[in-house]
Amino acid sequence: MNKGQVTLKDIAKELGISPSTVSKALKDQPDISPITKKAVRELVEKWNYKPDPIALSLKSGHTKTIGVIVPEIVHYFFSTVISGIEDLAYDSGYHVMFCQSNESYEREVKSVDALLSSRVDGILISVTKVTEDFRHFRKIRDNGIPLVFFDRICNDLDTDRVVVDDEVGAFDAVKHLISSGCKNIVHLSGPQNLQIGKSRKDGYVRALKFFDRPVEEGNIIKCDSKEEASTVVPLLMKRAIRPDGIFAVNDLTAIEAMKMIKECGFDVPEDVSVVGFTNGMISDITCPTLSSVEQHGYQIGREAVKLLINRIEKKDDLPSQTIVIKTEMVVKGSSRTNKAIH
Repeated sequence: MNKGQVTLKDIAKELGISPSTVSKALKDQPDISPITKKAVRELVEKWNYKPDPIALSLKSGHTKTIGVIVPEIVHYFFSTVISGIEDLAYDSGYHVMFCQSNESYEREVKSVDALLSSRVDGILISVTKVTEDFRHFRKIRDNGIPLVFFDRICNDLDTDRVVVDDEVGAFDAVKHLISSGCKNIVHLSGPQNLQIGKSRKDGYVRALKFFDRPVEEGNIIKCDSKEEASTVVPLLMKRAIRPDGIFAVNDLTAIEAMKMIKECGFDVPEDVSVVGFTNGMISDITCPTLSSVEQHGYQIGREAVKLLINRIEKKDDLPSQTIVIKTEMVVKGSSRTNKAIH
């Protein structure tokens, strides 16, 4: 016998009892004698019997599995979110299946199909930069599967979601740059089809207006990757009126900006102060260390999976919830010491 495929029927045949008796013995039901229970448990242990998860899911209606789709698993922010998801899911008795869209709409769609085929109980998603067609998300809802968005959300669907206060985080970042004496602040922005890109731009604009600083459209530049920063920042440093402050939509863009500023012969932060958004581990090992907005990714992951499990287990027909995680401006070496705001 292949012990890796032991079934209840195999146990029953060996002991000369019915499969239903084996099942009742494993559940410790009172109508089964202690001698039979002992014999069943000893054989189960000897043969390393494991219940068939597919059969259990068909019977209970649940697989105790959650699907997660993220743009990049290696990205520090998403790795901290994943840790939060996995820790709480594990403590709640759930397994987690992870998919990486790699910022590809096509891969995101295929990941949704794969998770639905795997009969997951619910799905957590942070959408790609390029996703503008949301039919695959509606497909999840049409299949009766609970869906929670985190960080990068889809505004076209009324679902639970967990986000950080991107607008306030951006406002605080620009406020810090202004208070440190910066007068010409450039925003390296994210895609405006994403709510996080729009919200961080809105926070930048609101901070300038709050402190009566002009909003120059030429100082808002789509640049949210290392590759784009390596091209954009040298051009900024050649301007007649160079920026003395840069607020980048994420840490990796900010770090590349710092590198390009120094390669152009300028100092960070004396000539240009730089602030990012994530406050990942890499921000502590740059030279100088990077001032950044803390997103609290681990907390986002825990809150997202908590919402999802609540939907899976309670199935309450309640209005969708939006949980907003507060950000925190963390000042390090890449931005100058604060001065009085004039």
